[in-house]
Amino acid sequence: MEKFSDQQIIDSWKKNFQPWVKAIRNDEIESRLLVTNKTIVDAVIEKKPKTVLDVGCGEGWLVRELKKVGIDSLGIDVIPDLIDFAQTKGGRFKSLSYEDLSGMLQEKFDAIVCNFSLLGKESVINVFRQAPSLLNERGSLIVQTIHPVAGCREGDYCDGWREGSWAGFSNNFCDPAPWYFRTLETWTNLFLENGFNIHKILEPLNPKTKIPASIVFVGVSGN
Repeated sequence: MEKFSDQQIIDSWKKNFQPWVKAIRNDEIESRLLVTNKTIVDAVIEKKPKTVLDVGCGEGWLVRELKKVGIDSLGIDVIPDLIDFAQTKGGRFKSLSYEDLSGMLQEKFDAIVCNFSLLGKESVINVFRQAPSLLNERGSLIVQTIHPVAGCREGDYCDGWREGSWAGFSNNFCDPAPWYFRTLETWTNLFLENGFNIHKILEPLNPKTKIPASIVFVGVSGN
C-alpha cells in the first residue's frame, strides 16, 4: 500500500485554504510575482482562446486575469471554500472534482489550463483522459508544473510520491500535501498518449536563482 494518496492532497487544501488566500492576497509567493504568473497568462494568450477551463483554479486569480483581456473562463476546484471565495471576487466558478469533469460540464472550451494544480497520481491521469472531450477542435491543454529536474532535488529521478512542504510559507500552514513526481518523459507521454501534440515546452528561469521556476507544456489536441 502506498504511503500517500490523492485524497491527502484534498484534505491538506481543505485545511489550508485560508492561509493560501491570505498568501495570494499579500503577494507572499515570490516566484509567482517574478515569473510564473506572467508565464502562464502569456502562454494562454498566445493561443488566442475565446473560452478557457481553469482546472484547479484555487482562489480564482487566473480566471480574473484572463477576463481582463476578454477571455471567458470557467474555474473549477474540488475545494468548496476556495470556490466560495472565488465567487465573491467575480467570475464563473464551479465546485467540481477532477474525476467528474467530462460528466458534469456541458460545454467545450478552446483551452484547458492547469496551473500548478496537477499534483496527484490518478487524479492527473483522469484530467488527461477527459481533456480531449472538453476541447473544441484543435484545442489546447496548457500545464504549468514543478520542473522535473529542479524539483527532483536529492531524490531519485523516477516517478513516485514525494513528501510535501510549506517551506517559505507562513507558519499558518499545516499538514503539507504530498505530491506525485513525474519525469519529463512521463509528462510528455501523458500528452501523447491522450491525443495531444506538444506544441511548445517552456522553462522560465527565476531571475534571482537562475534555476527553472517551472515547466510549461503546451499541447494541441489532434482531434
